[in-house]
Amino acid sequence: MKERSPPRSRRSNPEASPLIPAHLQPRRLLIVRLSAIGDLVMSMPLLPMLRRSYPGAHLAWLVQEPGAELLQGHPDLDEVLVWPRGRWRALRRAGRWGQWGRELGALRTRLRGFDTVLDLQGLLKSAVWARLTGAGRRIGLRPREGSAWLFTARVEPPDGDPRMGSEYRHLAGVLGLAGEFRPHLPLDEETLDAARRLVAGETPYVAFCPFTTRPQKHWFAGRWAALAEGVRRRLGLGGVLLGGPGDRAAAQAIAAACRVPLGNLAGRTGLREAAAVIRGARALVGVDTGLTHMAAAVGTPSVALFGATRPYLETGTPAARVLYRDLPCAPCRRRPTCGGRHHCMAALETDQVLAELASLLEETCPAP
Repeated sequence: MKERSPPRSRRSNPEASPLIPAHLQPRRLLIVRLSAIGDLVMSMPLLPMLRRSYPGAHLAWLVQEPGAELLQGHPDLDEVLVWPRGRWRALRRAGRWGQWGRELGALRTRLRGFDTVLDLQGLLKSAVWARLTGAGRRIGLRPREGSAWLFTARVEPPDGDPRMGSEYRHLAGVLGLAGEFRPHLPLDEETLDAARRLVAGETPYVAFCPFTTRPQKHWFAGRWAALAEGVRRRLGLGGVLLGGPGDRAAAQAIAAACRVPLGNLAGRTGLREAAAVIRGARALVGVDTGLTHMAAAVGTPSVALFGATRPYLETGTPAARVLYRDLPCAPCRRRPTCGGRHHCMAALETDQVLAELASLLEETCPAP
């Protein structure tokens, strides 16, 4: 028997080989991007482009619970479908298989009827959900883990594109979507008001985002404290720490080491409130984490500190800058070779970060 090959990759020449021909435009289109807050933020610019290209289509997004909050109420989305992965795991551990089966069946029912699926994650877990829709057109972005077999077409972005959100920009070009790929995260006035109340005693301020899931992406607690001191004493601005519930202890340690007042909102905001706090900041300094990527989406100047990872070096705007030392071992991603010394992040000195922030503020918010 002849071995079957996975679907061929389509390159970025939509006029020659469109993945969605004009005469077969989608009526019901589902985006699958389940997790990774930073990638959710960086892929959201596709939504207004899809809406403009297919104004009559029903647009939906399948996402896991943590990211659902960012998508709820988006003006270009008709529906947000949530995979409650954590809840389902708890049900199985508790032996509540009947409840789990009913909820699984309900979600599968809601997934039926889509004619087009864009899987922006390209993992096996996302591809399985794409396949369960039964859609006749399933496009996978950079499929991995053997997921290519579950798609009808796949898109392979070129390596080495340094732009922020490069793979999603590439997909937009392949699909021939109308409009400009522009980071944007819409926030309602109620959320903005809640954020203003949270930071009422700290304005004007710089938002600090020190936390992420991998220790090799972290900067050092003492340097965050020193940076906050420099921001207040040399730039005359307050500081606010942002993070999730699991970051409370680490945030408290930074605040305790800081010799000037430093607001601590770690674990006190949802994702949309955190985005609103970032929008109200004069600037943001953060590591490679979802909150840092939000800055460009809400229009806040930012300085991103990269080391073990290098998701982008060109932000597309002078209001967002990247500090990164191109060491021989970087980017190591999930396989650090430094024995926990993290030379890449250690190479970013506090004075350098403060000087970059001061230059950024002078350029984006010059003194009168």
